[in-house]
Amino acid sequence: MVFKLTVKSGGTWTEKVVHGFGKGKDAVNPYASLVFDGHGNLYGTTYQGGTYNAGAVYELTAGVGGTWTEKVLHSFGKGTDGDNSYANLIFDTAGNLYGTTAGGGTLGAGTAFKLSPGAAGKWNETVLYNFNQRGNAPEASLIFDASGNLYGTTTGGGTYGGGTVFEVTP
Repeated sequence: MVFKLTVKSGGTWTEKVVHGFGKGKDAVNPYASLVFDGHGNLYGTTYQGGTYNAGAVYELTAGVGGTWTEKVLHSFGKGTDGDNSYANLIFDTAGNLYGTTAGGGTLGAGTAFKLSPGAAGKWNETVLYNFNQRGNAPEASLIFDASGNLYGTTTGGGTYGGGTVFEVTP
């Protein structure tokens, strides 16, 4: 579930459920934190759910009276696009979303991906990198450097099998 905590006078907190997952082709099992866009919409990933039950990228949009609406932007698991995301998303200055999947891709070892907004509210996925035995199963979020390179970590692979730190360059 996604929830909001609001501090009340006296220092106590109130919880409000913003969205509960698990309806139909909904996104399911969110492990990552959320990111806001400039309009107050929330974006996140899930480990399962979506059309193929291999995880999804979703958007929550605030409505009237404190309601929120979920929209699945991309369902993982339709081939080599990756599956099962644990990672937070990040935005670039053009409004594209970036993240990783712990599995899937052409080698089954995970992907680094970009989602770009397209026409009529559709988002288009581009796989930026397919992980392999040198580094696999990325579960953490990515970060940008000043040149637009992406950095992250994997939980497997590398010289001793304990994971890697990687860079993906444009």
